[in-house]
Amino acid sequence: MDISYILNELGEERDHYFNAIAPPIVQTSNFKFNTVDDFRAALADEYQGNLYTRGFNPTVDILRKKLAALDDAEDALVFGSGVAAVSIPVLALLKQGDEVICVENPYSWTIKLFNDLLPKFGIKTTFVEGSDTTAIEAAITPQTKLIYLESPNTFSFEVQDLATIAQIAKANNIITMIDNSYCSPLYQQPIAYGIDLVAQSATKYLAGHSDVVAGVVTGKKQLIKKIFEKEYMNIGASVAPQNAWLLLRSLRTLPIRLEKITSNASKVIEYLEQHEKVEKVLHPFSATNKQLHLAKKQMKACGGLFSIVLKNSSLDKIETFCNSLKHILMAVSWGGYESLLIPACAGMSKANFDPTNKRHILIRIYVGLEEPEYIIEDLKQALEKI
Repeated sequence: MDISYILNELGEERDHYFNAIAPPIVQTSNFKFNTVDDFRAALADEYQGNLYTRGFNPTVDILRKKLAALDDAEDALVFGSGVAAVSIPVLALLKQGDEVICVENPYSWTIKLFNDLLPKFGIKTTFVEGSDTTAIEAAITPQTKLIYLESPNTFSFEVQDLATIAQIAKANNIITMIDNSYCSPLYQQPIAYGIDLVAQSATKYLAGHSDVVAGVVTGKKQLIKKIFEKEYMNIGASVAPQNAWLLLRSLRTLPIRLEKITSNASKVIEYLEQHEKVEKVLHPFSATNKQLHLAKKQMKACGGLFSIVLKNSSLDKIETFCNSLKHILMAVSWGGYESLLIPACAGMSKANFDPTNKRHILIRIYVGLEEPEYIIEDLKQALEKI
């Protein structure tokens, strides 16, 4: 399906809403029925239509069609946050006594899901080095029901071999799920490699304006319906029509935004790789990345997110550098119009900082839509301070 058709036409039956070019925000909590039989049918199977906006809504339906098509999936669910798009499917697919294999160092709230929440329900998680498919296979037990991936990782950018892991999982009747937030559907399509469920923080590239919090999961209709019918409806993590409409607005410009962001980031990375005060740039397409071949095989491009390590890193150097930036904003998330930065040390007390721990000294940078020279100049003056 052509991406221009998906982004600009799919699901948009304009003759149903006054031939308006932009779809309407159907800002309603519920929907009326003309007969008891119609009402009964809707209550019996809410997955088939609009009954109550906690489930489905016409504005959200347009968005679902587009997001599913972008991933080449059968269906999609949209959530009120990215972590809901991860947590609710996991809760829907697992039961007491089941086990999960998860790649090491995923998104922080994914770690909390597996370490803190799932044990309350008697579900065990084993964390493994994601780049080692033999380690993943060796961790499988008869109780393993889910392999959870994040490729690339969104801080240290390890990549997993999606096709091989999917093959291993299918041979053992295990569901696979991936957080694909780093790439978006434009730069990586995990379903094509055999992955069952694809989750994303729609807050990032899909929304792209730092004004929406949302999440999405795509996959086969059978799995999506299973997630919808109990946990999705029971927990009530649906996206509001207003936010769904903002996402529809944002999708129109997704290709051109990603193209500009990727171009900007490549120039900034080139500058940092040559800077005398930068020890290393961590980026999937970096020439020094030992997984470069696999990254390029699975991904079309990388977007604007990468990390750096300063030479002779110390807490003082990292903080001085970050505090000296004038235009790159210190904040969580990425994918918007603005360039952002987050040092790993911000997530720990100063007493717990260990300069020999490779993850503690990472500084993650997101390059947005500003001109690259503008960002490079800001990095230059901050690097001069250390």
